[in-house]
Amino acid sequence: MKARRYGLVIGVKPDMIARYKELHAAVWPGVLAKIEECHIRNYSIFLREVGTGQYLLFAYFEYTGDDYEADMARMAADPETRRWWTETDPCQSPIPTRGDKEFWSRMDEVFHAD
Repeated sequence: MKARRYGLVIGVKPDMIARYKELHAAVWPGVLAKIEECHIRNYSIFLREVGTGQYLLFAYFEYTGDDYEADMARMAADPETRRWWTETDPCQSPIPTRGDKEFWSRMDEVFHAD
């Protein structure tokens, strides 16, 4: 199966950037295992200041499974992942234009070169 690419965006609180980086410098093994188990590959998160004191996180990953919604539900039900989110979520700030039930907002892919 060909991988589907996903891009997401969310704000990050300026006073929480150091904590967010610290967490991601040593992601918990159980969280990494669940990401892989849920068919996510090549997962990256990027940080960018987009205005004075305004920061965004951009995530990219490839999904290789055949039921994205079921895999994301399985990840969301995982106790270790949920515990991880209690650490990372307070660092983040959803963007004002997010969709219903979105925390991280999905972006539309406009270009890709193999």
